[in-house]
Amino acid sequence: MKKLFLLSFFFLSLCLIKSPGMKASDIEHVNPPSWWVGMKLPLQLMVNGPDISSYDVSIKDGDGVKVTGIHKAESPNYLFIDIDIPPTAKAGTYNLVFTKDGKSFEYPYEIAARRPDSSNRGSFTTADLIYLIMPDRFANGDTTNDSTDDTTEKANRNSLGGRHGGDLQGIINNLDYISDLGATAIWNTPLLLDDDPRGSYHGYAASDYYLIDPRFGDNELFKEFVGKAHEKDLKVIMDVVTNHSGTHTYWWSEDLPFQDWIHQFPEYTGSNHANSAILDTNASNLDRTLAEEGWFTPGMADMNLNNPYLLQFFKQWALWWIEFADLDGYRVDTYWYNEKEPMSQWNQAILDEYPNFNIVGETWISQIPAIAYWQKDNNNHDGFNSNLPSVMDFPLLNAANKAFGKPDGEVENNEGQRGHHKNGARELYDVISQDYIYPNINNLLVFTSNHDTDRVGDIVGKDPDRFKAMMVLFATVRGIPQIFSGDEMMFSSVDPKTGHPGLRVDFPGGWEGDTFDFFTDEGRAAADVDFNGEPIKKGMRKELYDFSKNLFQWRKNSDVIHNGKTKHFIPTNDGYGYFRYNDNGTVFVFINTSDTETINVPWSHYSEISSGLGEGTNVLTGEKVTISDDTQVGPMGVLVVEY
Repeated sequence: MKKLFLLSFFFLSLCLIKSPGMKASDIEHVNPPSWWVGMKLPLQLMVNGPDISSYDVSIKDGDGVKVTGIHKAESPNYLFIDIDIPPTAKAGTYNLVFTKDGKSFEYPYEIAARRPDSSNRGSFTTADLIYLIMPDRFANGDTTNDSTDDTTEKANRNSLGGRHGGDLQGIINNLDYISDLGATAIWNTPLLLDDDPRGSYHGYAASDYYLIDPRFGDNELFKEFVGKAHEKDLKVIMDVVTNHSGTHTYWWSEDLPFQDWIHQFPEYTGSNHANSAILDTNASNLDRTLAEEGWFTPGMADMNLNNPYLLQFFKQWALWWIEFADLDGYRVDTYWYNEKEPMSQWNQAILDEYPNFNIVGETWISQIPAIAYWQKDNNNHDGFNSNLPSVMDFPLLNAANKAFGKPDGEVENNEGQRGHHKNGARELYDVISQDYIYPNINNLLVFTSNHDTDRVGDIVGKDPDRFKAMMVLFATVRGIPQIFSGDEMMFSSVDPKTGHPGLRVDFPGGWEGDTFDFFTDEGRAAADVDFNGEPIKKGMRKELYDFSKNLFQWRKNSDVIHNGKTKHFIPTNDGYGYFRYNDNGTVFVFINTSDTETINVPWSHYSEISSGLGEGTNVLTGEKVTISDDTQVGPMGVLVVEY
């Protein structure tokens, strides 16, 4: 019996030796990874590690910083820890003490000092021109990270849908190009880790919300990029996705904190993509549920923002990147697919911390009232307030595609409608005439294209006159203009039928050995081949770039365009005339949307505002002009006059 006791004691001792308990290195994730003194949002850490829920937590020598609550998840491998940080707390590293069965280990956690006046930071406004970049397709500044050991998909520039190697260093190397063009803000499609085995270049299925994809760089390089952009007076807008994450690639995929962390169904259930179901007072519960909870794609797990721990996670994540990287704005992907009430709280949490911060939501909807529903302070039928400052003007894009679209109908725009419309001027007028529906018309994002829509070159049939007319419209209407990288030179897709991979073309000159370098005047002047291999007029790229640069640089310094009101007139033919005006000046814009007809400007018809406007300056040529009823504008011609 004594021998049996000794053997049992021996084996118990071996077990204790082999299982000494956790140590700091066993903790796999702590989110957010750091925090700051003086933040308004209470801090709740999400800690992930094996059986971490069996531990008690305190803070060693907290000097006022203390744990105020511990919450267990359904999985034993998570703890949610409430931490109080008084305004008087000292910045520094604090040790979280995890204790179980009389044994403990410490985990260091940084609570830093904020930048001076961080909460009063500015953001993007009507004074800005936003330059949208898909980083993988813009410029390869560091070839050593094209493929990495810790990510699945490797670089393959020969594949339209593969990773091509563009990265943060490539953007840093070409900040002068963006600034010289006249852009004042950069929006990059997502830079966070997306470890999907294919199609990961777009970044919209995050695998870690706190980690820059190593094929783009790392967190510190992203912070450096923002700093260097600021040195050149360029703002940085981060593209974020709250609606979904990578289905199988996110680190929590196989071990969710709660089963309702994501929306789950007995079998795959996709979204019905019906915004109407969210707004419709007659909608069935089924339709509304599928709109909000159905998955965007099988590879994108739909997040459940009604889970309070997940909502807190997303609030802190948003604030963390703003403070860590010194951001100037957010663009939120697939905005209306999110649960609307939690997203309203998410927006408000950001605005409480940064009152001047701008957030634009992707509201891909055709009906203007349905888009206005999602803008902050709209007078909604159900009393709902999104707290979302800015929305995207898809109706204006659709009207522009019709007004300036290729007449032979070969190109399909994002509304599935083909070809040029004879009443293009009226299409534009009708959209602008509904400005009264929006609560804040100036905080509307207007755009020539983006990474999901047809390329400008495809829409206008590679016609320079149509292209120029379209660019003038978006540079002079109310709102905040955005162009997609390459729009300034009328980029077209490899083939419109190839879809997204084919329209997200590489920027020539961004890779060593490229035939042409569009970052230089010489390269633009030399280009004589299009993206599909067909010949183009030599020098066309330079001509269009120069046109865009002249237009955008003028806009950068035009207060009347930034802050002026709009007065427009119902088109009596194919000519759309409108004025932007304030107490300090007036700009007159006239666009002829006819394919064939030269038309006279009906100047006397505009007499209520044109009377008294004598000599002005043609913005596009620099010449002095006096407009009258005899002034003519040719087919697809434009006139921009500043008084």
